[in-house]
Amino acid sequence: MSSKHSTRYVVIVSFLSGAIGAFLVMLVTLNAFVSQNPNILSQLPSSVGAYLQQLQPVTATVNGTNVTLTQEALVIAAVKRSQPAVVSIIITADVPKVQQYFNDQFNPFDLFGSPFQYSVPQQNGETQKREIGGGSGFLVSSDGLVLTNKHVVDQDNAEYTVFTNDGKKHTASVVDRDPANDLAILKIDGTGYPYLRFSDAKKIQIGQTVIAIGNSLGEFRNTVSVGVVSGLARSITAGDSRGQSELLEGVIQTDAAINPGNSGGPLLDLQGNVIGINVAIVQGSQNIGFALPADVAQSAVSSVQKSGTIERPYLGVRYIPITEQVKQENNLTVDYGALIIPGTGNQAAVIPGSGADKAGLAEGDIILEVDGVKIDADHSLSNLIHNKNVGDTVTLKILRKGGEKTVPATLTAIPTS
Repeated sequence: MSSKHSTRYVVIVSFLSGAIGAFLVMLVTLNAFVSQNPNILSQLPSSVGAYLQQLQPVTATVNGTNVTLTQEALVIAAVKRSQPAVVSIIITADVPKVQQYFNDQFNPFDLFGSPFQYSVPQQNGETQKREIGGGSGFLVSSDGLVLTNKHVVDQDNAEYTVFTNDGKKHTASVVDRDPANDLAILKIDGTGYPYLRFSDAKKIQIGQTVIAIGNSLGEFRNTVSVGVVSGLARSITAGDSRGQSELLEGVIQTDAAINPGNSGGPLLDLQGNVIGINVAIVQGSQNIGFALPADVAQSAVSSVQKSGTIERPYLGVRYIPITEQVKQENNLTVDYGALIIPGTGNQAAVIPGSGADKAGLAEGDIILEVDGVKIDADHSLSNLIHNKNVGDTVTLKILRKGGEKTVPATLTAIPTS
C-alpha cells in the first residue's frame, strides 16, 4: 500500500460512467449476412481483425458462404453478440422525507399589501425509499455473477437492482468488493444467462478499435459508443463526488465516449470480448476515459468462483516511488525503487504480521526489484505484487544502509478491514 502517489492524471470517477454517441468515420459497406449472424465473430480467422484495424475490407468464408467484412460490420456484430450480457444497475436507499411548510409573509412589492406564501423544506423524521444512483455492469457467468465497479455498489445500506437486456428486473446482492481495485461482483438468482468472455490483455494495442456499452446517464440503457485505445498502462488518481479517491494503475485510456452511468460497463474488442471495465473520465476533457484492464477483472471473478471472495495479494509496506526529485530530497543513492516510509498519523511503515514483516523489511529500506523486475515508472511495486497470487513467495532485492541484499517474502491477502 502506498502512502502518497505522484500520478499523471487527476480524474473524476463517474458514479453513473459512460458510453454515448461518437462513431469513428468507418467504411460504410455492411454485409447483411454479418448483421444477421452475430456469432460469425467466433468463426472468423484470427487474421481478420488485423486487416479490419487498418480499415481494409477482407473476404472470409463462413459456413461455405463468401462474405466481405468491414470494420462497421464487425462493430455491429460485436454489439449484437455482447448487448444481451450487459446490465443496468439501479441503487435505492432510505432517505429523509422532506415536506414543504407554507408560511404567510408580507410582500413589499404587492401594491395592495396582501401577504404571499413561501415554502420552507423541512425534514419530518420519516424516511422514504428513493433511487439515488445508477451504473452499469455485465454478466460474467451463466449463473448470474455480475461484474461492476466498486464505487457503484459501495453503500452497505443501499439496495441494488439489476435490469437485464430483456427488460427483466432482478434483486442483486453484493458478493464481494475488491480490496485493491475499483471492482465488485454482484449475484442475481437464476441460470442460463448470456455472459461475456475476457480478452487477452497482453494483446491490446494502441489504436485498436474498442466498443463501450453501458447505462449512459443512468437513463439510456445499453448505449453504444466506439473509439480506439488511446494509451496503455496509465496511472491515475480517481475521485468521486463524495471526496473519496484512489490510485488506479495500469489502466487503459480510450477516446470512446464515456459518460456518467457507464461505470462498470464493458470495453470490448471487435470480437465482442472484454478488454476493460469502464471506470473514470477526466473532468472537462474531450473523450479521455479509462478502463481497468481485463486481466485484473478476470482474476477477481476467478477468485470469487473458487473461494467466494476476492482475494488480492499484498506485501505489507507503505512506500513512495523513488523519482529523481525524491532521490534529491532524501539524499538517496538511487533514482528508482520503492522507499519504505511510515504512513500518516504514525502508521507503521511495515504492517505487523504481513509478508514484509516476516521477511524482515524495515522503514528506510528501498525495494529495488521484485523477482528480477526493476521497480520504475513502468513497473510499480503495487502492480508487480498485484500480478501475483496470495501465497506466492517473491524474491526482493533491497537496498539497506548502502548495501544490497536479496530476501524472500510470502504474499498474504489484503485485510478486508
